[in-house]
Amino acid sequence: MALHLYDTATRSARLFEPLEPGKASIYLCGLTVQGPPHIGHVRNWINTDILRRWLGHSGYAVTFVRNVTDIDDKIIVRSTAANEPWWALSFRNEREIVAAEQALGCLPPSYEPLATAHVTEMVELMQRLIDGGHAYVSDGDVYFDVRSWPAYGSLSGQKVDEMQAAGDSVGDARKRDPRDFALWKSAKPGEPSWPTPWGRGRPGWHLECSAMSTKYLGPSFDIHGGGLDLVFPHHENELAQSRAAGDGFANYWLHNGMVNLSGEKMSKSIGNTLQVREVVRQWHPVEVRYYLGAAHYRSVIEFSKSALDDAAVAYARIESFVDRALEAVSDDELATTVPAAFAEAMDDDLGVPAALGVLHTVVRDGNTALAAGDAVAVRDALGAVLTMTSVLGIDPRAWPGRDTDASDTLDALIRVALEQRAAARARKDYAASDAIRDQLAAAGVGIEDTPDGPRWSLT
Repeated sequence: MALHLYDTATRSARLFEPLEPGKASIYLCGLTVQGPPHIGHVRNWINTDILRRWLGHSGYAVTFVRNVTDIDDKIIVRSTAANEPWWALSFRNEREIVAAEQALGCLPPSYEPLATAHVTEMVELMQRLIDGGHAYVSDGDVYFDVRSWPAYGSLSGQKVDEMQAAGDSVGDARKRDPRDFALWKSAKPGEPSWPTPWGRGRPGWHLECSAMSTKYLGPSFDIHGGGLDLVFPHHENELAQSRAAGDGFANYWLHNGMVNLSGEKMSKSIGNTLQVREVVRQWHPVEVRYYLGAAHYRSVIEFSKSALDDAAVAYARIESFVDRALEAVSDDELATTVPAAFAEAMDDDLGVPAALGVLHTVVRDGNTALAAGDAVAVRDALGAVLTMTSVLGIDPRAWPGRDTDASDTLDALIRVALEQRAAARARKDYAASDAIRDQLAAAGVGIEDTPDGPRWSLT
């Protein structure tokens, strides 16, 4: 089957048909950099990275844009509280984003624009909206007139009369309708501001993404992504202002589910965050990536340490096979195709859970081939595994330095069990020897007796 993606706008899985044959364009809403990224944020990045890699594997030339919102109410509040310039706080957290992105194996964006570098484009967009009767100026603020756009609410499936007030500015009395949202906020004493024909001020959150996405991807582009919490109001407002200005804007809207901690959405505002830099100290980054990418992107993930531990064990099975297979066969001229079932799963709205099932089946078959000494089957399995893991961003060859304390501890414990098994065999206590082997097998540890001694692997 060809790639189908679930489009929030139509509430259906649609055949992916790019605007330009052979090319795919993606815009992802980036972070507002009032603080460092947490794993709820990076799930979004990893999901999009998998999409990008699958599109690339499928033959598309991908342009990927992710913005950085480097000026915002929260940034101003935090920088003031810390007695730090707003731009210094923004830059420091922006560098944290880059570090987290690299740590988790995400391909860098084609472009990563800053909001403050695109005020000119924002002013031009506002002027088009004002000229078209879709926006108005009120005491230096600029607002989008939601009732001027009959399709407002279509993305989120809401009716204007049932919506709450936008609540995105102090001076709501300046609005014609409380649901109108701010495109531009007039300058306040002590706050950063930029000049416009309507006075100094700073951009509203929604305006930024419309200006930056169309600058780098054109007035119409293929895919707009983001977390499910952005459907309303952020993406609804982006869509309305861009379409009202005459742009086709995004053709597909993809939204990922949240990462919950104790049943609550992980967010900076309520303090239940796990920063990336903290999590990767406890688990290897590839294990974190495996965990966050393993669930279907539209599902909700309940964060738990046990789930991350399970992901680490599952990834170790893949890594163990690859390490052993690379010792048995050369990785020169390996096949770069994926099994048909893997492709079918990925084409079905990025069905990573099913795709991982295929991957682990091939790993098991590869282990069987290793045990049988079937070099041809090992080579075929290795080529498929490396190609599938590359698509998912978890190719063991790209993740050196996995000699973590946890893996060392696991190896030491299994070695103790193997020594006990060897002692039992030496005294001809085969019942005890078999019991140890069976207990290890039940725990997912396979034992291979070789002329150089027993070797273990995660099965």
